[in-house]
Amino acid sequence: MNATGARRRYMFLHGLRWLPTGLIIPILVLLPLDRGLTLAQVGAAGVAQGLIVLMLELPTGGLADAIGRRPVLLAAGVVNLASFGLLAVAGSLPLFAAVFALQGIYRALDSGPLDAWYVDAALAADPEADIESGLSRGGAVAGVAIAGGALASGGLVALDPLPGVNPLAVPVLAGLAVQVVALVAVAALLTEVRPARGARALAASVREVPGTIRAAFGLLRRSRILTALVAVELFWGFGMITFETLLPVRLTEVVDDADTAAALLGPAGSAAWLASAAGAALVPLASRRIGAPWTGATLRVLQGATVVGMALLAGPAGVLAAYLLCYVVHGAANPVHMGLLHRQVDGPYRTTVLSLNSMMAQPAGALGLLVLTALADATSVSTAMLVGAGVLAAAAPLYLVARRPAPPRPAAREKDAVGLST
Repeated sequence: MNATGARRRYMFLHGLRWLPTGLIIPILVLLPLDRGLTLAQVGAAGVAQGLIVLMLELPTGGLADAIGRRPVLLAAGVVNLASFGLLAVAGSLPLFAAVFALQGIYRALDSGPLDAWYVDAALAADPEADIESGLSRGGAVAGVAIAGGALASGGLVALDPLPGVNPLAVPVLAGLAVQVVALVAVAALLTEVRPARGARALAASVREVPGTIRAAFGLLRRSRILTALVAVELFWGFGMITFETLLPVRLTEVVDDADTAAALLGPAGSAAWLASAAGAALVPLASRRIGAPWTGATLRVLQGATVVGMALLAGPAGVLAAYLLCYVVHGAANPVHMGLLHRQVDGPYRTTVLSLNSMMAQPAGALGLLVLTALADATSVSTAMLVGAGVLAAAAPLYLVARRPAPPRPAAREKDAVGLST
């Protein structure tokens, strides 16, 4: 297998990985509501996913390094099959909590091994392989797969092709079928040659996890810029609940019918992911003009404003227009944030800090899910969205910390200890 073959397999497997996610995004909140749960109960059940990802993200990365990427991805696929199967029949709070818990295990297992396999396979075939281009194309494929899945989900709900099956459950069954195909594809296409490493290597990897976590937090203590950037993820994770979880409920309020809302969210979700890609493509223009810190701060305020629009605009057209603008900003904000983060870390500490940055969104998202859904039940969905919008915008000043370099420090000792470029 040459580098081009590795890239093609990676893109194909990446698309299959994200297609089931696109299929269930429009109905993941509406289905439990339709089966009798309150919005606060959906939020409480969803907390399990964020907490489990938080606990397992670093250990599962070590597991993939110890025993191989292929077995970990196969295990992830089996767990995802179980979560889809349970989602198709769940009708109570404990069962939906189990669905979200399984999704948390799946996401932790699935986070990273496919990208790592592609990089290893491409560089083994050609040390000069353009892996950045392959990873970028994988991101584009993921966006298209999610968009296509969301569009198909809305069509399936609208067509209601299975008599006797709740229309909101049909995309779940479609996602289950795609996951079976994805599992077979991973088994057939993801080949790796690894030295025999047994229980001893696995145990050693597990023992290293506490030290890795301590090192990551040590980096935060030594860099105020890095601390500020990672703190942005806390606000971002909390505020994303507004457009990932509450938007379907808000749209249901506007159109006064869950099935109609789900049918609208299919094409809207598809357009949102395409809008996200457009935002990512356009943001370098703003960064070059006003600088990355000011761009990041501006985008945080703009995203808060789009959420205010979703909360207050009347009619489905207004709500969905604000939703699409929100995703334009969302797609633009991520590369700005990651670019600033990369500039603060050197060498072997890069992966640890990026993992920590990703992990910060999990407890924040879990807290946002719990707080904002409970607030929506107690007051209104619009009120909860306005609170989330304020939290998103409140992160803006944290980007401005990166405008100035950190004060001078004992360079040799500090840089040798933590690998920071600040």
